[in-house]
Parts: sequence; structure tokens; C-alpha cells
Amino acid sequence: MKVAIPKERRAYEARVAATPDSIKRMKPLGLTFLVEAGAGLSAAIPDQAFVDAGAEIVSDNASLLAQADIVLKVGRPLTAAEGGDELAGMKSGAVLISQLDPYRNKEQVADLAQRGITAFAMELVPRITRAQSMDVLSSQANLAGYKAVIDAAEQFGRAFPMMMTAAGTVAPAKVMVMGAGVAGLQAIATARRLGAVVSATDVRLVAKEQVESLGATFVFVDDEEARQAETSGGYAKEMSDAYKAKQAALIAETVRKMDVVICTAQIPGRPAPRLVSDAMVASMKPGSIVIDLAVETGGNCEGSEVGKIVARHGVKIVGYANVPSRLAVDASALYARNLAEFMKLVVAKDGSLAIDPADEIIKGSLLTRDGQIVHPNFAPAPAAAAQ
Repeated sequence: MKVAIPKERRAYEARVAATPDSIKRMKPLGLTFLVEAGAGLSAAIPDQAFVDAGAEIVSDNASLLAQADIVLKVGRPLTAAEGGDELAGMKSGAVLISQLDPYRNKEQVADLAQRGITAFAMELVPRITRAQSMDVLSSQANLAGYKAVIDAAEQFGRAFPMMMTAAGTVAPAKVMVMGAGVAGLQAIATARRLGAVVSATDVRLVAKEQVESLGATFVFVDDEEARQAETSGGYAKEMSDAYKAKQAALIAETVRKMDVVICTAQIPGRPAPRLVSDAMVASMKPGSIVIDLAVETGGNCEGSEVGKIVARHGVKIVGYANVPSRLAVDASALYARNLAEFMKLVVAKDGSLAIDPADEIIKGSLLTRDGQIVHPNFAPAPAAAAQ
């Protein structure tokens, strides 16, 4: 079978879905690899490096996709309405493995089924022990959390650590991390390494121990609802309006004292929760920074804009898009490793497709197959029986 790695064409995307290392890892599966010319250049991987790993370089995207039995991508394929139909060249029966953002793009899920493409959404891989090596959300969020702090330090007009000099003492920066998932915990650890005094909040009480183990202070309204705020899959649940009001009051008082606020809270399938209001931004000291990692799903901070740095009330609100891609070399390496591990589930040792719908990981990530939407979260509801 032929595996194609096209060049990513979305704005703000510098990653690539395979690396020479990941191709070498998948070679024992008996696959042939085709890489579009220039696919890895933005991630510092020249075409020759892919050739040295045993791949063939294909100069034309249409020819690449026409040959492909499996297509590996980083981001959701472009649609015709977005400036170019990236699915047009794929043959019926081909397999697409990518991040597909299906909750916000249900029309494209239906289109994948109609075209006869077997599609896997990597962000739907269940968070179970056996799937940890395939968890693209964690691998990319880890880098995003780190980069958020580096971006904050770049925009901040002061130093992060305490410095004692003959000319006086520089006070440490006060950093608040909102959301203690993978990105948030990495942000806490990075800010602490830079010498900041760090606070953090999350709707999940279980995060308290993790936050405090990294040396940060946990800011939290502890009540019965909060004790049940985590799904079985490890994600945060949407909270009630009453709880949000109590938490918002506590956060507002805390944010007012901060130099940097890093927002990381996202809920799968839902718009990002609004955590920082314009009034909170206005309460911050001039020169403070807000980093909104959730800007592409609606934003945690009021006033954040995708791909922009917005100045409001003397505060910079940073809304960089696709933050993992800002570390394209490492992000590509980790993402490609995730896909290489996933490929072991869908390809047999003889190089043929071996998709087991009973496998928990396959069941959780398989969107479309044989012309049908098969994932229960996206399959159309059965027609009502005739009376």
C-alpha cells in the first residue's frame, strides 16, 4: 500500500504529518511512502531527508493523492469553500488519518462518507493507557503550554524571576494559568522554571494536587458540583451558571493582581468557556499580558482575536493561532510519532489494511467507512418508524 504525506496548506500550519524517523518506524509494515515536494521544509526537513529514509518525493499534489491508499495529514483538509478541495484527489476507499475537528465540521464528515473515504479523527483517540503513545492532543498541547509562557515572556516588558542587584530588587512576575490540563500544567512548570510566582485554576478538583506538586497555588471554589466536574475520559465538564458565577468572582479578584494570565481551557465539541471578561482585563495593571490558547474555538478571554495581538486597557491580549505549529520541528516529530503508533493498529504485518471496529481505539476515532458515518457521535439519527 502507498502512504501519502501531502504538504499542509492551511494558514498558520508549519507542521508535517511524517518525519524521516516516523517513516523508518513504519517501514516494517511493508508500506511505500510518497511525500509531496516541500512538505517538510517549514519543519526544517528537506526532501532529501525523506528520500534517505526510503520515501519517494512527488512534485504534484494531485498525482500524490491519486496514488494514495492512506493519507496522513496534520490538519483538516481544505474544502472548496475554503479555497481548495483537498479531498478531490483522493480515491474512494482510501484512508485519511488526521485531526479533523469533527464537532465543528459535521458537513465535512458527511462529505467524507459520501466520497467513500475511511476517515480517522486523531483527536478522538480515547485517553486510555494503551493509547497514550497515539494521543495527539497531549503531545501538541504540551508544546503549546510551553510556548505560551515563552510568548508571554517575549511580550512582557519585565523579567520573570526575582533579581537582586546593587541598583535594587526586581520583583518576580505573577502568572495565572487558567485550565490545568496538559497545556496548563506545562505552562505552570515552564513559568516556574523562569522564576515566576504561579497560581492556577481548573474546574476539576483533581487538578489541585497536580498544580500544587508543580509549586503553584490552586485557586478554586470547592463545592459538590466541582467534585464531579470531570468526565470519565479525563476532560472537564461544562459547569452550571451558578458555579461559573462563584468561580468568576474568585478569579476576577485573583486576575486583578496578576502580571500574566495564560488561558488554556477548552471543552471538546463546545465553544471555549469565557473565563476572562473585559472588566477583568481592565482591572489588570498596564503592561500585563493575556495569552489565549483557546482563541480558535471562541477564546477564553473577551476581546482576543485569532492571529493577532490586541491592546485593550493597556493590556496585550495575545491570540496566536495554532500555537503548536510555532514549534514546528518538535511538534511535527511528536505528531508523526503518534501517527506511526496509530498505523500499527490499522495496517497488518503484511502491509494490508486491518481495521478492527471492535478495538476500543479504532471505535473511538473512526468517523466514516464504506460510505457511512459510523461514529455514534456524528451518525445521523435513525428515521422514526412509520405509524
